Amino acid sequence: MSPLTTDEWVLVAAAATAVHLVAMRWCMPTPRARRQTSLAPLAGCVFLVPAAAASGYSVSFTLYLYSCGLLMLVIMLVPVGKKVAADILEQERNPLTKVPLNTFSLYWIAFSATGCIAAMVCLWPFLS
Repeated sequence: MSPLTTDEWVLVAAAATAVHLVAMRWCMPTPRARRQTSLAPLAGCVFLVPAAAASGYSVSFTLYLYSCGLLMLVIMLVPVGKKVAADILEQERNPLTKVPLNTFSLYWIAFSATGCIAAMVCLWPFLS
């Protein structure tokens, strides 16, 4: 049993959703990109929660994964948000032209995702 109750995990998930929506909408340059990032919480609810429930995971663990997933996207994208936003804007304006990858952004996203996943794995035993 988690030290947090299911109701408390629902509040954590709601807070993670709010942080995700604010941060991701702030760093996306176009309405289309903002819409797409706003759909991540919905996708998490539609796909992650039923899949976890079908696999027999607890509600607390499912909400933990959902919250961590949303916050991981924020950690990965907000620090390099301006460059990523500029690349998204350029790609949307010129869809036939391939925008070159920014090396720092690519490495930041890869290493921060790895760090977030490691933190998720290491923290759950302390929260369960």
